[in-house]
Amino acid sequence: MKSLFSVLFVAFAFVIQVNAQSVDSTLIIKFVSTVHDYGTIEQGSDGSCNFVFTSTGQTPLVLSNVRASCGCTVPTWPREPILPGKEGSIKVVYNTNLVGSFNKSISVSSNAKNKEVILNIKGTVTPKKQ
Repeated sequence: MKSLFSVLFVAFAFVIQVNAQSVDSTLIIKFVSTVHDYGTIEQGSDGSCNFVFTSTGQTPLVLSNVRASCGCTVPTWPREPILPGKEGSIKVVYNTNLVGSFNKSISVSSNAKNKEVILNIKGTVTPKKQ
């Protein structure tokens, strides 16, 4: 029984070592900008923006989750892997029917070395002119 335990332990340690070596330490998600400032915009105007990024490294980049800090901000992201050296973008739409200043964050989770990146949108929505 001890012998079987020893063999299983060695096999488990080997699997962990192989997995650790196969991680691409050069894979980084690199954004052109992590902040979008809408400035002052009128209520009901277009609240969309795009965050463009590049996949570096030698393995495909996979975005596992992109989530906004509140329901007034809706992100859309590519579900397919981004090949090394290629670009992708995350579209973010803010609800401009809400009047006032805003500062929202979007968390991007991936298989990159920088596993989580925080994007920010900010601005001020003024009431629609009558």
